Amino acid sequence: MSFSDVPSGKIAAVVTSLEMLQCPAPRPDVSNSAVALQRVARPELTWFRNLFRSVGENWIWFSRLAMPEAALAAIIHDPLVEVYVLKSGGSEAGLLELDFRVAGECELSFFGLTPAFVGLGAGRWLMNRAIERAWSRPIRRFWLHTCTFDHQDALAFYVRSGFRPFRLQIEFADDPRLSGLLPRTAAPHVPIIG
Repeated sequence: MSFSDVPSGKIAAVVTSLEMLQCPAPRPDVSNSAVALQRVARPELTWFRNLFRSVGENWIWFSRLAMPEAALAAIIHDPLVEVYVLKSGGSEAGLLELDFRVAGECELSFFGLTPAFVGLGAGRWLMNRAIERAWSRPIRRFWLHTCTFDHQDALAFYVRSGFRPFRLQIEFADDPRLSGLLPRTAAPHVPIIG
């Protein structure tokens, strides 16, 4: 066993990649007419980044915030990438992004809820819709990755949903809270080493 220091100004996470190779039996969810999934064709970049930040700030989601506009548009405007917003009444409650750009696969690129909707059953409802959408196409594999910055129950939730871990990696990055990309108050469960 060995330890390595994470350099000052950096963050490090253990990343777990998970996959499902066949559509699982549906898990019970809360039948709630107050939530709806709405596909957003060619999302406006500022809108997308605002929702991305609202969902992911507590989990140090920053990749799409740092990405140049042309690179972001190339992804989320690609016809093989589906962006959805979870709506509850007039509120935006979550984000779902499915990436079908690799033949025979779907990556669950982003999946999450705004803080007000965590723990209310909306996550299971959204995951069931994600699984339905992914397997409505002729794919052989549905996969995702999560990391130790995510909600403490995320990994177990994905396993309960039918995904199985297949890879562990260590990811190092500049801490986006030090550059101002995210506020210093984001992700208080991850220490800032500046």
